[in-house]
Amino acid sequence: MTDTPETPEPAPAPRPEPSRQEKKLMRSAARLAAVQALFQMEKSGEDWREIRREFVNHRFGHSIEGEEYREADPYLFESILEGAVNRQAQIDQTTNVALDDAWPIHRIDPTLRAIFRAAGAELFDSTVTPPRVIISEFVDVARAFFPEGKEGGFVNAVLDKVARQARPTDFA
Repeated sequence: MTDTPETPEPAPAPRPEPSRQEKKLMRSAARLAAVQALFQMEKSGEDWREIRREFVNHRFGHSIEGEEYREADPYLFESILEGAVNRQAQIDQTTNVALDDAWPIHRIDPTLRAIFRAAGAELFDSTVTPPRVIISEFVDVARAFFPEGKEGGFVNAVLDKVARQARPTDFA
C-alpha cells in the first residue's frame, strides 16, 4: 500500500460584501443581541467579555435549539455592549431623569432596563447614526419582546428624552 499525499481542502470562497439591506438587518440584529446580552449579564453576573464571546462565536448566524440567530454586525454589537458597561451610571442617571420619579430604572422590567442601557450607549457613543434611527430601532426591539403591550410607546417616550440629553445639538 502506498501513501498518497493528502490534498488540502480548498479554502472557503470569500463571502460577498453584504448589500445595504443586509447591513441594515445585521445592525438591527446587533442591537437586539446587545439587549439580550445585557439582560443575560444582569441575570447571570457574567463578565461582558465572556458574554460577547458567546454571542459572536456561538449565536450570530447559528441555530440553537431550533432558534435561528441572524448574522449580526459584531462591531456594533461590541460597541453597544462595551458602551453600556462603561457608561452604565451615566445612562441610568439620564434614564432616571426621563422616567417617572415613582419608577426609577432599578424598579422597571429587566428587559426594558437592558433596552434603555443599550440604546443609551448608542445614543451617547455614536456620532454616525441619527438619534431618531436609534430610537426607532430600539422601539422595534421593545415590540419584539412585548408584542401585545404598550412598551413600544413607553420606550419611544423615554428614549426621546434620553436622546435630547445625550445629543442636544441633533434636536436644536
